[in-house]
Amino acid sequence: MAANKKFDRRAAVRLAAAQVAESARLKQRLCRPEGSGLLERVAVWAERTLGALAAGRRVYFFGNGGSAADAQHLAAELQGRLRRERRALPALALTTNSSVMTAVANDYSFADIFARQVEALVGRGDIVVGITTSGTSANVLRGLRAARRCGAVTVALTGARTEKIKPLADLLLAVPSRDTQRIQEVHILLGHIYCELVERHILGE
Repeated sequence: MAANKKFDRRAAVRLAAAQVAESARLKQRLCRPEGSGLLERVAVWAERTLGALAAGRRVYFFGNGGSAADAQHLAAELQGRLRRERRALPALALTTNSSVMTAVANDYSFADIFARQVEALVGRGDIVVGITTSGTSANVLRGLRAARRCGAVTVALTGARTEKIKPLADLLLAVPSRDTQRIQEVHILLGHIYCELVERHILGE
């Protein structure tokens, strides 16, 4: 970094405005006919989750990096609350137990950190949500594959690249972008919509 270089605030604001506009354009596509299928799948995700919860099943989330943060965020919204007071819902992010993750990564491989937890915890009829902006994260793919073997309902949140993850997902929510930041922004939007749909139904709204 040049010590004497002056920060160009106007250029920074132009860049920020361009990013806001790009993000808004992508989100607005979801409301148009070509994006309606994605919103329909969010509704199906909520419906399948409600059926699983009614049957005493659980919801599990996992991902890497920013997607790990999203996994924890959404699990927290279900365990806690989004907007209204209600009962806590059984949801868990498989990204938070550092002892399990480092043990599995050390004894097996980093690609197995979610699959081993799925094998240990997930049962038939649970909802398992794998989040990967690239659609190619090996540990997310293995986690979804393990969930399939357990008889869980598999949900994948990803971007435009779906070749590897599509065969592993009962429900595919693919954001039509290859930009990691924009995909993550839409993932958390879809996640909030999903949580609100679940919450509103439980509250009879």
